[in-house]
Amino acid sequence: MAEISELGTDVQREGRALGSPTRYRIFRYIAKAHAPVDVRELTDHLQLNHNAIRRHLGVLKESGLILEKAESRSLPGRPRLLYTLGPEVSKNWGRSNEYVWLSKLLTGALRRDLEPREAGRGDGRLRARQITGTTPPADLLEAEIARRGFKPTRLDKGKHIEFTLGRCPFAEVAVEDPATVCDLHLGLVEGLVEGLGGLCVDRLVPRKPHRAGCRLIVSVKAKPE
Repeated sequence: MAEISELGTDVQREGRALGSPTRYRIFRYIAKAHAPVDVRELTDHLQLNHNAIRRHLGVLKESGLILEKAESRSLPGRPRLLYTLGPEVSKNWGRSNEYVWLSKLLTGALRRDLEPREAGRGDGRLRARQITGTTPPADLLEAEIARRGFKPTRLDKGKHIEFTLGRCPFAEVAVEDPATVCDLHLGLVEGLVEGLGGLCVDRLVPRKPHRAGCRLIVSVKAKPE
């Protein structure tokens, strides 16, 4: 009963945040974007003052509908603030269900006689073509992992980047067949990294599906001389 009450409170809070037509337009733009969005992109799209955009973003962030993160950059200047959809809101506000994606990928793999890892790799390469841009590849990878519902925590260790995954959105399936689900996700990351460039996958360290804490480690490739 407590979980139902908390869910109702969350939806009410999100609904109030989306009560403004402008905030709803901002939210839908971020939800449909193929990559993290910054304030300048929103001001260009909506033709509004950047201060007004920032105020609306603050309300959406406070409600949990979007996430805010400073970009990783090695160039001089202040990092941009980037915005992505909050990983927990898709089920309430019209994003594709994760299990629909999983079922389509697995049935497609069976139809084409592909191993799960190769099916995931193909989907990752396709997604990378959609989101490639000026944002650093590691930030795009992090945003995509979050969009899939894994709630990652990122730790940069020199050339290595470690993502600790806060949940498995396919825990119920993974309990029955962990090898298939983990191979599929490893392939997805490999395809993303291959398509985005600048990174390589070191390893995926799985844990039991209903326990958080799977670790994904990637490395930043050295730039050619």
